[in-house]
Amino acid sequence: MERTMTALQKLQEKITQWKADYEALKNENEQLNAELANMSGSQSEKDTIIDSLKRELAEKDAEIEKIIAQVEALLS
Repeated sequence: MERTMTALQKLQEKITQWKADYEALKNENEQLNAELANMSGSQSEKDTIIDSLKRELAEKDAEIEKIIAQVEALLS
């Protein structure tokens, strides 16, 4: 009987440890998912800024081309 009790106690200890390990891994997974979501949000924000700057650059290039064309027209 004592041998069975010891085996059951060991099994119960293992189960308790596995539950604790599972909860720790679950919490770590949630934290990593939150970090990933933040990084994705940051990346999306950066992509939006880059797109805006590219449009602004294209507008400036068009303005420069227009000015160059006007200067060339004045010089000819």
